[in-house]
Amino acid sequence: MPEESTTLDLVERTRRSFAAANRSDWDAVMGFFAHNAVWAVPELQAFEGRDAIRGFLEDWVSAYQDADIEVEDVLDLGGGVAFVTATLNGRLAGSTAHMRVRFGATYRWVDDLIVQIASYSDIDEARAAAERLAEERG
Repeated sequence: MPEESTTLDLVERTRRSFAAANRSDWDAVMGFFAHNAVWAVPELQAFEGRDAIRGFLEDWVSAYQDADIEVEDVLDLGGGVAFVTATLNGRLAGSTAHMRVRFGATYRWVDDLIVQIASYSDIDEARAAAERLAEERG
């Protein structure tokens, strides 16, 4: 029996991390992260370690009611690097305003755990960063 492609594994793990976030299953989400992982939002700041990342995600999602993240695409660029395009849909808490925020993210996986994420509001910038990282990790 042929082995499964590592591309499918990386893509599937990335999709599962989003599915856990959509369920607000923060324990499951944190299970995808290395203890010393970093989530950088270049326009804002970086969050280092599982506790800081969890706090960031919980705060981000709690700003919305009926929030859902729709994963458009996950590409395995090689070297443990994935490029994600997704859209956050939801209604701002306490408001009737519906938000739709499209973003790109670079994921770096090591030993089946996320060690680094960088998310960008500019999809082209995110893709360029992901491609540079994949080339470096070659």
